[in-house]
Amino acid sequence: MSIFEKVFTVLVVEGRQASAKQMASWFGTTPNTIAARVSELRTQQGIAVYANKRVDSQGRTSTFYRVGAPTKAVVAAGFRALASASA
Repeated sequence: MSIFEKVFTVLVVEGRQASAKQMASWFGTTPNTIAARVSELRTQQGIAVYANKRVDSQGRTSTFYRVGAPTKAVVAAGFRALASASA
């Protein structure tokens, strides 16, 4: 199973949220590779992947990825972009 498929399974199929560092540890790769696969989910597959930032008690910021439903405004902007591109 490829890294892309593993990231897809965690975020989309299982519906979990995880940081790039966590997934990199699980799959034996780097956080940059995970971030690139998340970018592919967004751009090539059109999946709404959100990056939520959290600050722990030590003041460190972590970014957690999750899949969600796009807002009406985002969908409307997409339709406007498609309409202007085809005109």
